[in-house]
Amino acid sequence: MTRLARFRIALLAGAAAMIPALAPAQTLTMGVRAGPESIDPHFTATGTHSEALKHIFDTLTHLGPQLEIQPGIAESWRVVNPTTWEFRLRRGVKFHDGSDMTAEDVAASIVRMQTLSGPNPTRIYVRRVQEVRIIDPHTIHIVTAGPSPTLPNDFIRLFVTSARATAGLTPENSNEAFNSGRAAIGTGPYRFVSWTPREHITMDRFDGHWSGRPAWARTVRREVPNDAARVAQLRTGQLDMIVRVPAADVATLERDRNLQVVKASTVYVFNFSFDFREQTPQVTARDGSRLAANPYRDPRVREAIDLALDRRVLAEIAMEGMGTPQGQMVTPNIFGWNPNLPITTPNLPRARQLLAEAGFPNGFRMVLNFTQDRLPGDRGVGTAMAQMLARIGIEVQAAGQPAAVIFPARSRGELSNIMAGWGTLTGEASYYYSSNAHTNDRERRLGAFNWHGYSNPEMDRLIQAAEFELDEAKRRDLLMQTAALFNRERVALPLASVGSAWALRRDRASMQAGRADEETYAWDVTPAAR
Repeated sequence: MTRLARFRIALLAGAAAMIPALAPAQTLTMGVRAGPESIDPHFTATGTHSEALKHIFDTLTHLGPQLEIQPGIAESWRVVNPTTWEFRLRRGVKFHDGSDMTAEDVAASIVRMQTLSGPNPTRIYVRRVQEVRIIDPHTIHIVTAGPSPTLPNDFIRLFVTSARATAGLTPENSNEAFNSGRAAIGTGPYRFVSWTPREHITMDRFDGHWSGRPAWARTVRREVPNDAARVAQLRTGQLDMIVRVPAADVATLERDRNLQVVKASTVYVFNFSFDFREQTPQVTARDGSRLAANPYRDPRVREAIDLALDRRVLAEIAMEGMGTPQGQMVTPNIFGWNPNLPITTPNLPRARQLLAEAGFPNGFRMVLNFTQDRLPGDRGVGTAMAQMLARIGIEVQAAGQPAAVIFPARSRGELSNIMAGWGTLTGEASYYYSSNAHTNDRERRLGAFNWHGYSNPEMDRLIQAAEFELDEAKRRDLLMQTAALFNRERVALPLASVGSAWALRRDRASMQAGRADEETYAWDVTPAAR
């Protein structure tokens, strides 16, 4: 081998040795509990799905860290008349294929959301839209079925997809087109590269984004649902940061000089919801025989279960101090929160008495369904609830399941109850009540997540009145009345709000603060100084 050849080999070896050192500075590798369920942003409203895809697809409006409404693709909006909103779109917004984003793309995205269906349909966010009028390429008028005071809040989940890329797609072939990348053409700060379901999604920087050039050249969101594994991979350097640090590890990680830990209170509320149908599949007598009627339809049974649950223990013990007891379905920072509603105090003797009065002196047998991988502490809360209900004579089979399994089962009507978290991500209480407490009404596009068959004309009246009320004070009062009726009826039992924590390797990345909606974006994370 000649001297020149040896020199060239040495140069190549030196260059190759430099690549691993440079790559981490340009790539943010994040460990998450769960990722998208498709690359189609309109497929489902699940939080982990939209959180990941906001990197690829912009939304019409945004929420700030404390849920303040901010411009997105829409730079401004105004009320034209009680049933018409005008949205002015940013000029110069480009899709990742280089084409211009226009009002045609926004209109086509709304139509897609109104027609597609998935396990948690996104049509809830465009349920009020009756017509879209394109005024010019950068101005649209949204005509609604009645006054819609919170339409800009709903549009935080109005993902804009390319009308050209989605033309001709059907509900049957949409997922394939997006998952292959063929239709995954967004205007977000990152371009789609690849996705392996239940493993990772990789995205590269889009230098032409309207907000500026992202700091990270590449971001990888790696799914590590096991909490212990996620922490271990952070400490060994396989991950630059992790989300939803398990409560048991927060104090230990805070003592590690190599790590930064960021904590925040969130708007997610763990709650237990009942099936109100006449017959329910997962509740039987103690001996396994079929009951004549669904016990949950009896308000005394729902109250007994409510009184059996100790919110303080759930928050402090089951959630290991990362929870806050709650007495309603929204947290105090949400518009429409009712300060007059108390947090239920447990009362086991009264709970047993109520069960006996309802005809169940010896209790009954039930499956308790709960998510075990969606939010911090969900497995612990579900397990603790089973033990608490056993104290009043209810025999419980604890059935923790992945969110990807339990939510479709709920939609198919296979469950009698579910304990899961709900985040009022629009900042307005009507988002929760109109979706979950209103009678399922396809014509009005209300009750989209009312899987349990609950129906109450007075509840429907209050929700509809709040939906259309433009006066903020009157709307707040209507939402407070809705919350009070919801609690009296015990449509679902609020348990505790979720605290969250993030951990980052100081030599690779830093983050100033966590978000109230618990979402984590690459642009909120700063590369470490080199």
